[in-house]
Amino acid sequence: MGMSDSSVANGTRSARMDRVRARMEVLGVDAVLLSHGADLPWLTGYRAMPLERLTMLVLPLVGDPVLVVPGLEAPRVADAGGLFDLCPWSDAEDPIALVEGLLRKTGASRLAMSDRAWATTVLALQGRLVDAEWIDASRVTSPIRAVKDAAEIAALTAAGAAADRVADVLLSGGIPMIGRTEAEVSARIGALLIAEGHSAVNFAIVGSGPNAASPHHEPGSRVIGPDETVVCDFGGTLSLDGGPGYCSDMTRTVMTGQPTSEVSDCYEVLLEAQRQAVASAVAGVTAESVDQVARSIIDAAGYGDLFVHRTGHGIGIEEHEDPYLVVGNDEVLVPGHAFSVEPGIYQPGRFGMRLEDIVVIDEHGLPEPLNRADHQLVVVDG
Repeated sequence: MGMSDSSVANGTRSARMDRVRARMEVLGVDAVLLSHGADLPWLTGYRAMPLERLTMLVLPLVGDPVLVVPGLEAPRVADAGGLFDLCPWSDAEDPIALVEGLLRKTGASRLAMSDRAWATTVLALQGRLVDAEWIDASRVTSPIRAVKDAAEIAALTAAGAAADRVADVLLSGGIPMIGRTEAEVSARIGALLIAEGHSAVNFAIVGSGPNAASPHHEPGSRVIGPDETVVCDFGGTLSLDGGPGYCSDMTRTVMTGQPTSEVSDCYEVLLEAQRQAVASAVAGVTAESVDQVARSIIDAAGYGDLFVHRTGHGIGIEEHEDPYLVVGNDEVLVPGHAFSVEPGIYQPGRFGMRLEDIVVIDEHGLPEPLNRADHQLVVVDG
């Protein structure tokens, strides 16, 4: 990343920090404590390795933010351009005491702790700061992180386009299926994600035949046969600027032979449910209303009991984050929200199907799908 790119990134993160502090003030939070998880790289550009050694950003409402980091990890922290101070600690030091000292210096008493912090860290700090009040940091950060800025939308768009290129190979028959194991097909999809620019593969689900009826099936030794549905749900992390990267996530279902009328009819219902759910996801509607659109179409066709999961989840630095398209979530969708729309129909022990795109609500309040690969039930190997 060049100097200008670094400056732009730090300017973006500075704006995010300002938004976090504004929300801290509204919620009466004196300091936010971020450890492992996506909040830390979102604000600092630094993704902590999931070590037992403590990494923690201490972000007070007033005063300089400080990143407490193991000394051996300090070289991995990119120049923050004055966004925060770096406090490396050695194995001879007590990092909990360092964090305690920083908090006592600011007089912070209402603390928002990272949802992803190790329990040992939380318990140790609670033992030192016995009079403090604690809340989940996600109450501060999640509503802000859920609304993507221009840089994040660009990253999600690039990740989605890369996943689309993998899907195009899949749908054109470029990944042989019949006679190969689910694990072999999964490995090929993962390799293509990397070849198309992802830095990591987060998952490459391949469920064939009866396994396609298990939404989160772990691809294994089952050999894919003829005349089966094969659900391929895959995604990874892609970075445009050397930063933490943003996620792709898409699903296409293919056939290894001509579908029966039952499978074809089922897929037409799924296709219409996904299409209408995407179209309904405009600014001003609730997250649960999009779920209801997909669910009502599948219900009306008699498959309601076979749609066993929510319609979608938010996406960003993490594969799953706010907002969730699920019954009971009355959060109103706004421009910048990014989420999957992925209804599915699963016949236990027989077959399954799912169709998924990532969608961003654009500046006009309209749904913009980031995945364009063919939505039809494509026959491969048949």
